[in-house]
Amino acid sequence: MMKRETGFKWLFLDLNSYFASVEQQERPELRGKPVAVTPMQTEHTCAIAASYEAKAYGVKTGTIIRDAKRMCPHLRCVLARHDLYVAYHHKIIEEVINHTPVNKICSIDELSSRIPPSKRNIDAAQHIAHSIKSGIWQNVGEAINCSIGFAPNSLLAKIACEMKKPNGLTILSQEELPGPLLDLQLTDLPGIGVNMAKRLRRSGVHNMLDLWNLSPKHARKIWGSVQGERFWYQLHGYDVEPQETSTSMVGHSRVLDPSLRSPDKARLILRKLTMKAATRLKSKGFFAHKINVSLRTTCREKRKMSLSLHATQDAFQFLECVDELWAALLCSLDNSHARIKTVSVIFHDLTVENMITDDLFMAQSGSTQSFQNNALSDAIESLQRRYQHDVVSLGLPPKTSSGYVGTKIAFSRVPDQSEFWS
Repeated sequence: MMKRETGFKWLFLDLNSYFASVEQQERPELRGKPVAVTPMQTEHTCAIAASYEAKAYGVKTGTIIRDAKRMCPHLRCVLARHDLYVAYHHKIIEEVINHTPVNKICSIDELSSRIPPSKRNIDAAQHIAHSIKSGIWQNVGEAINCSIGFAPNSLLAKIACEMKKPNGLTILSQEELPGPLLDLQLTDLPGIGVNMAKRLRRSGVHNMLDLWNLSPKHARKIWGSVQGERFWYQLHGYDVEPQETSTSMVGHSRVLDPSLRSPDKARLILRKLTMKAATRLKSKGFFAHKINVSLRTTCREKRKMSLSLHATQDAFQFLECVDELWAALLCSLDNSHARIKTVSVIFHDLTVENMITDDLFMAQSGSTQSFQNNALSDAIESLQRRYQHDVVSLGLPPKTSSGYVGTKIAFSRVPDQSEFWS
């Protein structure tokens, strides 16, 4: 149900330059210095985060490191430690909960909170924000800052949060709309990137006032879906109920360290990624009907192949498929001596157990083998949970610079700490 109420009811929190801030917290010698966080130790990669000191030189997420060093000669590059960022994430959530309920963890560095009715006034909101900031500084880390926005719904609260960075606080009430929004660019809004902005301009929407004055149906037509209409209502202060989403795939990918780019070593990393993805698939209660394997070489060749199979969680069956697909992928390359830069494995066409129809032609021996494989997988996972380490592995995968294989922080997914045990 959509509601349009006076005042504000949502808080949105964004941790400023989060990865870089955690590194500055852990290494005091980096504080006040321009820092770029990188996925590997090479000048040909890009920054996945930059401190505000680095941003002052124009370095930002996505900047190639060799370019970043020209822009900022004193730039300090540090290797990403995703396990550390997840650990700090949980500490921060625990601290925020002391001051306001957490309704949704949007990403590793963003969350939203529906403010209790008794706290929906300026004085209470300011007290909550200052308490959160102080709590993080005192109980998590003095180098970690956040910006906080209050607004009638979570989208507007996120927009308010972006208005003052770093360490900002913005309160946007229903009665003020569209006021402060009119000073923004279209691309300042979440969900409006360069391509969407071009589509809006083709429809005669050139600025925020044009966007504000659209009708809901016109917005739906421009977006080409109901999402446009939902966006319009949120922009106008309605508290739109979030749409439920479902998992459509589970997988892992990795950009390989330069020392791991031979086909043999890349295959071992791919097998490890497969085991980790299979563990995630099983933990979510899913079975997969299809497995997809892809690679990209340093010569920019891309190859992708897939296999269909009876719905399964069997990690050992997945490994057999991966080996078969890997051999076919290598044979398809134009350059037989190619170096492998990226590997990926993804499980598609997911289902749950009660939706699986038995295959009448599946051999009984195959069912028995699958049962034994699942039992072995369970035993391996049990040992890993007990010792919180990858004490059992199939073969010996090459060591990576990060110390673990496959696990990284995606935009909307915070990995479980157990994913870093290998």
